Amino acid sequence: MSTIYDVAELAGVSPATVSRVFNGTSVSEEKVAAVRDAAKRLNFTPNRTARTLRRQSSEVIGLIIPDIENPYFTEMARGVEDVASEAGYSVVLCNSDAQMEKEATYLQIAIAEHMSGIIIATADEHTQLDSILATGRPVVAVDRSTTYDIDGVVMANRAAGTSATQDLIRAGYTRIAYIGGPEHIDTAAERAAGWRSALAAALPDLDPAELERFATFRVDGGRDAMEELLALPDPPDAVVAGNNLIGVGAIQVLTEHGLTPPQVGVAVIGSLPFTTLSPTAVTVVRLPARHMGVTAAKMLLERIGGDAQPARTVVLRNEVQSASAIRG
Repeated sequence: MSTIYDVAELAGVSPATVSRVFNGTSVSEEKVAAVRDAAKRLNFTPNRTARTLRRQSSEVIGLIIPDIENPYFTEMARGVEDVASEAGYSVVLCNSDAQMEKEATYLQIAIAEHMSGIIIATADEHTQLDSILATGRPVVAVDRSTTYDIDGVVMANRAAGTSATQDLIRAGYTRIAYIGGPEHIDTAAERAAGWRSALAAALPDLDPAELERFATFRVDGGRDAMEELLALPDPPDAVVAGNNLIGVGAIQVLTEHGLTPPQVGVAVIGSLPFTTLSPTAVTVVRLPARHMGVTAAKMLLERIGGDAQPARTVVLRNEVQSASAIRG
């Protein structure tokens, strides 16, 4: 099924111009003709409901994220802004602090301010999107899935947990712990599931329950959980950190105990934004955060432009930067 991006490419104009043509906004006759000819050739028909809604909306989209201080979400926001700006849209960045009350307030503001659509990394599995979806405005979920039939862009989280653990196993570590964010957040749970599956395949005698910790997705979460793990009668010889800031906290504690990686193995899912360690000391499973933002913004603009195809979810692959391979 053709989208406004296909029409824009064939017509030699921007997606914003295609949207303006079908929404009755002033555009040169030459461009109108090019867009309508391309649409006819591609059999593209804009959604009537979306066109009506678009006339009642501002050229503003909302981006709601749970932690503006996390570089992962900052990188993702940059991807959203780059695509939106090119298409003639402004982005309002909203930080929910992973609190449903703040998130609900921002969603109501989006409705009141007639924003054209929303991209959201939900605060909780119980996030309520009924009100904004009832207005007909499109919503795209990022990083985390929802129970709603909407577009989404997520990481291959289970595969990331598996890859991180397998890399530590290949490096010779045999007692590998996992520190994740809140267990009710699907990213944390899925990465933990990947860790457990890798252990089951290679280290079946290891009891995962003893070495699994769920905390916050922040530095203090990584610190607290790492202290708990080191206090065990038989502490781990390696750890998988479920996100970038958890990794920072875990490494801080290890360093304070004189266990600088790779003396204790560390694999971080995401990136390692704040560390004085050599990049060869830690395995990093890189998540394409900016690409997630770019993809989500394009999907949202397609919906704003009238795309009526069924909801779809895009899963982005990760890339492993292996400490063991670099050392070898």
